[in-house]
Amino acid sequence: MPIVASSILWVWILNPQYGILNMLLGFLHLPQPSWLVDPRFTKPSLIMMDTWRAGGMILIYLAALQGIPQTLYEAAEIDGAGPLAKFFNITIPAISPVTLFQLIMGLISSFQYFTQAFMFSSGTNFQVGGPENSMLFYSLYLYQNAFIFLKMGYASAMAWILFVIVAIVTVIVFKTSLKWIYYGGE
Repeated sequence: MPIVASSILWVWILNPQYGILNMLLGFLHLPQPSWLVDPRFTKPSLIMMDTWRAGGMILIYLAALQGIPQTLYEAAEIDGAGPLAKFFNITIPAISPVTLFQLIMGLISSFQYFTQAFMFSSGTNFQVGGPENSMLFYSLYLYQNAFIFLKMGYASAMAWILFVIVAIVTVIVFKTSLKWIYYGGE
């Protein structure tokens, strides 16, 4: 599901007056927080929404698991390996390239966290950044400087800094991955 569509859906689900989650909590006689209005609950709201979006990652891992040859498990079973030994010595190394891919993509998207916070703060009566700027991530602050405060030079410098930080972190992960990645042909 596209990020904008799922964000709009979650703005509706988390609405303090008519949101389905608060209706369910009220039915169970539990406290009904103001998810998008109270700064204490804005980040848990984003976490709930992002947990909803984990399906793509799960599908990629499922495809990787299906690509592991069954003969490896059969050979390990003949050698007397138990379930934990098979998991740590066959499954984890076999899906390690996919884990590297998911790690890199997750890091890059975390550094560029924008759409969800923008949609959540736009869905309320607050300005971009949410109540008390509780959803003001780096990318959202970059957007504010560029398109609200019209400081294009400052925003451009911020974008370059973001690029350099993401590139450095990615290179570090790639360099350290040589110790824990196993490719089948090696």
